[in-house]
Amino acid sequence: MRRDDDDDDDDDDDEDEDDDDDDEVDGADGDSDSAMHNLSEDLQDRFSEMYGILAQLKQRNLTPAIGWARFNNVRLEAKGSNLEFELCKLQYIWLFKGHAENGLPDDETNGQRGARAYAHQHLSRFQSRHLHEIQQLACALIFISNLEASPYRQVFEIDSAFDDVAVSFTREFCSLLGLSAESPMYVAVTAGSIALPRLIKYTAYMREKKTEWTTENELAFETPLPESMIYHPIFVCPVSKEQTTEQNPAMMLPCGHVVCRDSLHRIAKGSRYKCPYCPTEGHMKDAMRITF
Repeated sequence: MRRDDDDDDDDDDDEDEDDDDDDEVDGADGDSDSAMHNLSEDLQDRFSEMYGILAQLKQRNLTPAIGWARFNNVRLEAKGSNLEFELCKLQYIWLFKGHAENGLPDDETNGQRGARAYAHQHLSRFQSRHLHEIQQLACALIFISNLEASPYRQVFEIDSAFDDVAVSFTREFCSLLGLSAESPMYVAVTAGSIALPRLIKYTAYMREKKTEWTTENELAFETPLPESMIYHPIFVCPVSKEQTTEQNPAMMLPCGHVVCRDSLHRIAKGSRYKCPYCPTEGHMKDAMRITF
Protein backbone atom coordinates (compact mmCIF):
# COMPACT_ATOMS: atom_id res chain seq x y z
CA MET A 1 0.00 0.00 0.00
CA ARG A 2 2.82 2.37 0.84
CA ARG A 3 4.43 1.85 -2.55
CA ASP A 4 1.15 2.57 -4.32
CA ASP A 5 0.81 5.82 -2.39
CA ASP A 6 4.31 6.83 -3.43
CA ASP A 7 3.50 6.06 -7.06
CA ASP A 8 0.39 8.18 -6.84
CA ASP A 9 2.42 11.05 -5.38
CA ASP A 10 4.95 10.75 -8.24
CA ASP A 11 2.15 10.84 -10.80
CA ASP A 12 0.76 13.96 -9.15
CA ASP A 13 4.20 15.60 -9.26
CA ASP A 14 4.57 14.74 -12.96
CA GLU A 15 1.17 16.23 -13.69
CA ASP A 16 2.13 19.40 -11.80
CA GLU A 17 5.35 19.66 -13.82
CA ASP A 18 3.43 19.15 -17.06
CA ASP A 19 0.99 21.86 -16.00
CA ASP A 20 3.91 24.20 -15.26
CA ASP A 21 5.43 23.45 -18.67
CA ASP A 22 2.09 24.10 -20.35
CA ASP A 23 1.81 27.39 -18.46
CA GLU A 24 5.29 28.39 -19.65
CA VAL A 25 4.46 27.50 -23.26
CA ASP A 26 1.15 29.32 -23.05
CA GLY A 27 2.94 32.31 -21.55
CA ALA A 28 5.55 32.29 -24.33
CA ASP A 29 2.84 31.99 -26.96
CA GLY A 30 0.97 34.82 -25.31
CA ASP A 31 4.05 37.05 -25.31
CA SER A 32 4.68 36.20 -28.97
CA ASP A 33 1.08 36.93 -29.93
CA SER A 34 1.22 40.20 -27.99
CA ALA A 35 4.45 41.23 -29.72
CA MET A 36 3.02 40.41 -33.14
CA HIS A 37 -0.15 42.31 -32.29
CA ASN A 38 1.85 45.36 -31.21
CA LEU A 39 3.99 45.13 -34.36
CA SER A 40 0.89 44.88 -36.52
CA GLU A 41 -0.67 47.90 -34.82
CA ASP A 42 2.56 49.88 -35.22
CA LEU A 43 2.71 49.11 -38.95
CA GLN A 44 -0.94 50.05 -39.33
CA ASP A 45 -0.24 53.37 -37.63
CA ARG A 46 2.76 53.99 -39.88
CA PHE A 47 0.85 53.23 -43.06
CA SER A 48 -2.08 55.29 -41.86
CA GLU A 49 0.37 58.18 -41.53
CA MET A 50 1.77 57.50 -45.01
CA TYR A 51 -1.64 57.43 -46.70
CA GLY A 52 -2.65 60.58 -44.85
CA ILE A 53 0.40 62.40 -46.24
CA LEU A 54 -0.25 61.02 -49.74
CA ALA A 55 -3.82 62.30 -49.55
CA GLN A 56 -2.46 65.77 -48.75
CA LEU A 57 -0.04 65.56 -51.68
CA LYS A 58 -2.99 64.89 -53.98
CA GLN A 59 -4.47 68.13 -52.67
CA ARG A 60 -1.18 69.89 -53.51
CA ASN A 61 -0.37 70.33 -49.82
CA LEU A 62 3.34 69.62 -49.32
CA THR A 63 3.61 70.66 -45.67
CA PRO A 64 2.96 67.22 -44.05
CA ALA A 65 5.41 65.48 -46.40
CA ILE A 66 8.08 68.11 -45.76
CA GLY A 67 7.52 67.75 -42.02
CA TRP A 68 7.97 63.98 -42.22
CA ALA A 69 11.12 64.29 -44.34
CA ARG A 70 12.57 66.88 -41.97
CA PHE A 71 11.86 64.66 -38.95
CA ASN A 72 13.62 61.73 -40.65
CA ASN A 73 16.32 63.76 -42.43
CA VAL A 74 19.26 62.03 -40.70
CA ARG A 75 18.14 58.57 -41.81
CA LEU A 76 17.24 59.81 -45.29
CA GLU A 77 20.58 61.56 -45.80
CA ALA A 78 22.40 58.42 -44.63
CA LYS A 79 20.73 56.63 -47.55
CA GLY A 80 21.70 59.38 -49.98
CA SER A 81 18.07 60.41 -50.42
CA ASN A 82 17.16 63.78 -51.98
CA LEU A 83 13.51 63.61 -50.91
CA GLU A 84 13.51 66.57 -48.53
CA PHE A 85 15.18 68.84 -51.08
CA GLU A 86 12.82 67.74 -53.85
CA LEU A 87 9.83 68.50 -51.63
CA CYS A 88 11.19 71.93 -50.64
CA LYS A 89 12.09 72.71 -54.24
CA LEU A 90 8.55 71.88 -55.36
CA GLN A 91 7.13 74.00 -52.56
CA TYR A 92 9.24 76.94 -53.75
CA ILE A 93 7.96 76.53 -57.33
CA TRP A 94 4.38 76.09 -56.13
CA LEU A 95 4.59 79.33 -54.16
CA PHE A 96 6.28 81.03 -57.12
CA LYS A 97 3.25 80.20 -59.31
CA GLY A 98 1.17 82.51 -57.16
CA HIS A 99 -2.46 82.70 -56.08
CA ALA A 100 -3.90 82.41 -59.59
CA GLU A 101 -2.52 78.87 -59.97
CA ASN A 102 -1.95 77.47 -56.49
CA GLY A 103 -5.08 78.89 -54.87
CA LEU A 104 -3.20 79.78 -51.68
CA PRO A 105 -3.91 83.06 -49.83
CA ASP A 106 -2.83 86.08 -51.85
CA ASP A 107 -0.51 87.55 -49.23
CA GLU A 108 3.20 88.01 -48.50
CA THR A 109 3.70 84.25 -47.96
CA ASN A 110 2.67 83.47 -51.54
CA GLY A 111 3.83 84.47 -55.02
CA GLN A 112 7.35 85.67 -55.82
CA ARG A 113 7.78 87.36 -52.46
CA GLY A 114 6.70 84.27 -50.58
CA ALA A 115 8.93 82.05 -52.74
CA ARG A 116 11.98 84.22 -52.04
CA ALA A 117 11.31 84.16 -48.31
CA TYR A 118 10.80 80.40 -48.40
CA ALA A 119 14.04 79.86 -50.30
CA HIS A 120 15.99 82.01 -47.86
CA GLN A 121 14.59 80.11 -44.90
CA HIS A 122 14.56 76.53 -46.18
CA LEU A 123 16.74 76.04 -49.27
CA SER A 124 20.01 77.59 -48.11
CA ARG A 125 20.99 74.54 -46.05
CA PHE A 126 20.94 72.36 -49.19
CA GLN A 127 23.63 74.39 -50.98
CA SER A 128 26.42 71.90 -50.38
CA ARG A 129 24.64 69.20 -52.38
CA HIS A 130 22.22 71.08 -54.65
CA LEU A 131 23.83 74.44 -55.34
CA HIS A 132 23.32 74.26 -59.12
CA GLU A 133 19.59 73.60 -58.82
CA ILE A 134 19.18 76.35 -56.24
CA GLN A 135 20.98 78.78 -58.56
CA GLN A 136 18.55 77.87 -61.34
CA LEU A 137 15.59 78.62 -59.09
CA ALA A 138 17.08 81.99 -58.13
CA CYS A 139 18.05 83.00 -61.67
CA ALA A 140 14.55 82.28 -62.92
CA LEU A 141 13.37 85.41 -61.09
CA ILE A 142 15.22 87.49 -63.67
CA PHE A 143 12.96 86.12 -66.41
CA ILE A 144 9.72 86.45 -64.49
CA SER A 145 8.16 88.65 -67.17
CA ASN A 146 8.66 85.96 -69.84
CA LEU A 147 9.45 82.72 -68.03
CA GLU A 148 8.04 80.54 -70.83
CA ALA A 149 10.80 81.75 -73.19
CA SER A 150 13.57 81.52 -70.60
CA PRO A 151 16.23 78.80 -70.18
CA TYR A 152 14.48 77.81 -66.94
CA ARG A 153 11.07 77.06 -68.40
CA GLN A 154 11.38 73.30 -67.84
CA VAL A 155 12.33 73.77 -64.19
CA PHE A 156 8.93 75.34 -63.55
CA GLU A 157 6.87 72.82 -65.52
CA ILE A 158 5.33 70.78 -62.73
CA ASP A 159 2.44 68.99 -64.45
CA SER A 160 3.56 65.61 -63.09
CA ALA A 161 5.77 66.86 -60.25
CA PHE A 162 3.31 66.10 -57.45
CA ASP A 163 2.75 62.57 -58.74
CA ASP A 164 6.49 62.04 -59.07
CA VAL A 165 7.26 63.28 -55.58
CA ALA A 166 4.44 61.11 -54.18
CA VAL A 167 6.12 58.05 -55.69
CA SER A 168 9.47 59.10 -54.22
CA PHE A 169 7.88 59.71 -50.83
CA THR A 170 6.21 56.28 -50.82
CA ARG A 171 9.47 54.59 -51.77
CA GLU A 172 11.46 56.35 -49.04
CA PHE A 173 8.76 55.85 -46.41
CA CYS A 174 8.66 52.10 -47.06
CA SER A 175 12.44 51.94 -47.24
CA LEU A 176 12.78 53.33 -43.71
CA LEU A 177 10.39 50.60 -42.57
CA GLY A 178 12.55 47.99 -44.29
CA LEU A 179 9.80 47.26 -46.81
CA SER A 180 9.50 47.40 -50.57
CA ALA A 181 7.27 50.07 -52.05
CA GLU A 182 6.03 47.52 -54.60
CA SER A 183 4.55 44.08 -54.21
CA PRO A 184 7.40 41.50 -54.17
CA MET A 185 5.18 39.11 -56.14
CA TYR A 186 4.55 41.75 -58.80
CA VAL A 187 8.29 42.43 -59.13
CA ALA A 188 9.15 38.72 -59.30
CA VAL A 189 6.45 37.92 -61.88
CA THR A 190 7.29 40.93 -64.04
CA ALA A 191 11.05 40.25 -63.97
CA GLY A 192 10.39 36.59 -64.74
CA SER A 193 8.17 37.51 -67.68
CA ILE A 194 10.94 39.70 -69.09
CA ALA A 195 13.56 36.97 -68.65
CA LEU A 196 11.46 34.01 -69.82
CA PRO A 197 11.70 34.57 -73.62
CA ARG A 198 15.49 34.74 -73.42
CA LEU A 199 15.57 31.65 -71.23
CA ILE A 200 13.42 29.69 -73.70
CA LYS A 201 15.63 30.78 -76.59
CA TYR A 202 18.79 29.88 -74.67
CA THR A 203 17.42 26.47 -73.66
CA ALA A 204 16.50 25.67 -77.27
CA TYR A 205 19.97 26.68 -78.42
CA MET A 206 21.65 24.51 -75.79
CA ARG A 207 19.45 21.58 -76.75
CA GLU A 208 20.55 21.90 -80.37
CA LYS A 209 24.19 21.91 -79.26
CA LYS A 210 23.46 18.90 -77.03
CA THR A 211 24.94 20.64 -74.00
CA GLU A 212 23.46 21.40 -70.60
CA TRP A 213 23.13 24.43 -68.39
CA THR A 214 25.70 23.99 -65.65
CA THR A 215 25.23 27.16 -63.56
CA GLU A 216 22.92 26.50 -60.64
CA ASN A 217 22.59 29.81 -58.80
CA GLU A 218 22.64 32.30 -61.67
CA LEU A 219 21.47 32.73 -65.23
CA ALA A 220 23.94 31.89 -67.94
CA PHE A 221 23.15 35.14 -69.75
CA GLU A 222 22.37 38.74 -68.93
CA THR A 223 18.74 39.82 -68.70
CA PRO A 224 18.22 43.56 -69.20
CA LEU A 225 15.71 44.82 -66.62
CA PRO A 226 14.21 48.29 -66.20
CA GLU A 227 15.97 50.54 -63.72
CA SER A 228 13.08 50.23 -61.27
CA MET A 229 13.88 46.52 -60.85
CA ILE A 230 17.62 46.90 -60.27
CA TYR A 231 18.09 46.94 -56.51
CA HIS A 232 21.84 46.43 -56.16
CA PRO A 233 24.88 46.31 -58.43
CA ILE A 234 26.46 43.03 -59.48
CA PHE A 235 30.15 42.80 -58.69
CA VAL A 236 32.37 40.87 -61.08
CA CYS A 237 35.78 39.93 -59.72
CA PRO A 238 38.46 41.64 -61.86
CA VAL A 239 40.79 38.64 -61.36
CA SER A 240 38.56 35.64 -62.07
CA LYS A 241 35.84 37.50 -64.06
CA GLU A 242 33.23 35.69 -61.94
CA GLN A 243 30.19 37.20 -60.28
CA THR A 244 30.30 37.15 -56.51
CA THR A 245 27.90 34.89 -54.59
CA GLU A 246 27.08 34.18 -50.95
CA GLN A 247 29.67 31.42 -51.00
CA ASN A 248 32.22 33.55 -52.85
CA PRO A 249 31.64 37.13 -51.65
CA ALA A 250 33.52 40.32 -52.49
CA MET A 251 36.49 41.07 -50.23
CA MET A 252 38.03 44.54 -49.89
CA LEU A 253 41.76 44.69 -49.30
CA PRO A 254 43.30 47.38 -47.05
CA CYS A 255 44.52 49.20 -50.18
CA GLY A 256 40.91 49.60 -51.34
CA HIS A 257 40.94 47.11 -54.22
CA VAL A 258 38.21 44.46 -54.27
CA VAL A 259 38.41 40.82 -55.38
CA CYS A 260 36.29 37.77 -54.68
CA ARG A 261 37.20 35.44 -51.82
CA ASP A 262 38.27 32.55 -54.09
CA SER A 263 40.66 34.81 -55.99
CA LEU A 264 42.09 36.11 -52.73
CA HIS A 265 42.83 32.57 -51.57
CA ARG A 266 44.45 31.75 -54.93
CA ILE A 267 46.83 34.71 -54.85
CA ALA A 268 47.69 34.23 -51.17
CA LYS A 269 50.85 32.53 -49.99
CA GLY A 270 50.08 31.18 -46.59
CA SER A 271 48.53 33.94 -44.53
CA ARG A 272 49.91 36.77 -46.67
CA TYR A 273 49.04 38.08 -50.10
CA LYS A 274 50.09 40.75 -52.58
CA CYS A 275 47.39 42.87 -54.20
CA PRO A 276 47.14 42.02 -57.92
CA TYR A 277 46.66 45.71 -58.78
CA CYS A 278 49.15 47.58 -56.60
CA PRO A 279 52.35 46.84 -54.63
CA THR A 280 50.49 46.59 -51.31
CA GLU A 281 50.95 43.42 -49.27
CA GLY A 282 48.80 42.31 -46.38
CA HIS A 283 47.49 39.54 -44.16
CA MET A 284 44.40 37.50 -44.96
CA LYS A 285 42.79 38.61 -41.70
CA ASP A 286 42.90 42.23 -42.88
CA ALA A 287 40.62 41.58 -45.88
CA MET A 288 37.06 42.70 -45.21
CA ARG A 289 33.88 41.25 -46.67
CA ILE A 290 31.71 43.93 -48.27
CA THR A 291 28.10 43.99 -49.38
CA PHE A 292 26.90 46.15 -52.25
